[in-house]
Amino acid sequence: MSLTLPPGPLSGTPGDTNYRIDGPKHRLFVHDFPRRVRAVFGGATVLDTEQGKLVHETGLLPVLYAPLEDFDRSLLQPTDHTTHCPFKGDASYWSVNANGSVAENAVWAYEAPKPESAWLKGYAALYFEAMDAWYDEEERIDGHLRDPYHRVDIVPSARHVEVRVGEQVLAVTDRPLVVSETALPNRFYLPLDDVRQDLLGGSDTRTVCPYKGTATYRSLDDTPDLAWLYEGPLPPSAALAGHICFDPDKVVLTVE
Repeated sequence: MSLTLPPGPLSGTPGDTNYRIDGPKHRLFVHDFPRRVRAVFGGATVLDTEQGKLVHETGLLPVLYAPLEDFDRSLLQPTDHTTHCPFKGDASYWSVNANGSVAENAVWAYEAPKPESAWLKGYAALYFEAMDAWYDEEERIDGHLRDPYHRVDIVPSARHVEVRVGEQVLAVTDRPLVVSETALPNRFYLPLDDVRQDLLGGSDTRTVCPYKGTATYRSLDDTPDLAWLYEGPLPPSAALAGHICFDPDKVVLTVE
């Protein structure tokens, strides 16, 4: 499970336990990230590190911090922007200027962190979405860096699943895939052959999951984006190819 999202042990609202974690409700946990990570902006490599650390913080996705010496300091311009975290201290910021492209206040560091977060000293973080590209070793990654405590399990099922909108039946199958993903309810992905694809229209919506890939969406009349599919899923989620998932908030989903 994820450490910092419910029901993880550091989420603030953990599941049932036979132990108690003493200390503040808002918690931080840090560990080494085992691979090389690079961030590129404006055609320049802003960060190239093999010494990154993932910082897990209650209720938040983990953030990669790296030694300041692993940033190309010639691309960083200090700014007057500051923020305060009651758990980490006061953050200083830098903008990234690379070949005429500027990412304002994209890098931050706790130069004098609170004693309980002293391990942040000498490290800085970089807003993922501010960069043009990120690489985990040689794999380009989208969305965010993968959390090693996040799981996506995809298993075949024999459950009977029906999908309706009003009186209109959109899909019926006895061979769905059940996708169990950390901190999310089970999702049922249905084979496209068992779906009335002739009733579904396209959509310009795209979303990115760092564990499954890029999702495209389908719409029905006045119900936009009621289903999504991964037409070219990432290798760990390859079983999702040829399957579609309906949004249970936009359809009547019956599972027996």
